[in-house]
Amino acid sequence: MELTAPQELTDEQLEKVRCDVEVEIAGRPAGTMTFRFWPEAAPATVRNFLRYAAEGFYDGLGFHRVIGGFMAQGGCPTGTGTGSGPHGTIRGEFSTDPRFRHRRGVLSMARAADPDSASCQFFVCFDDAPFLDGQYAAFGELVAGEEVLDALAAVPTGMGAGGEKSRPEEPCVIRSMRLREED
Repeated sequence: MELTAPQELTDEQLEKVRCDVEVEIAGRPAGTMTFRFWPEAAPATVRNFLRYAAEGFYDGLGFHRVIGGFMAQGGCPTGTGTGSGPHGTIRGEFSTDPRFRHRRGVLSMARAADPDSASCQFFVCFDDAPFLDGQYAAFGELVAGEEVLDALAAVPTGMGAGGEKSRPEEPCVIRSMRLREED
């Protein structure tokens, strides 16, 4: 399977793709989170995310927003939460199917107020967040690396630009994202 052009894969092929996200916290390796994807819930969202990952777009970017008990948001090229990726925006793919609900370890797309404004930013849920169902595009889930998710959730935070306690006081960096086919 060619993982350098995920936008050309079938939904069946996408179900076999795994993304290993190597994370560093405060300059030290925190470990790797591995995600699988839900093309049946959000096929365009999965392809968009995997395209950025395959291109190395996320390598070196950070989690700029961390809210304990809720989620960690990353993938912003400016590190401020206001940046977009070079491939523009995608149409929102929001599901209320209980199989794809926002729960611990779910990967979802961040967006602005416009439902069709998702680009490259994403978030990972630390806990169940049913209020996001039908509002944000859940497109995958954590299958390994819960200890890394817990380490992100435990990072101390200060006041962020939006007036919420969400700015990590220690750098939380995506060292790399690597795509592979499940064995």
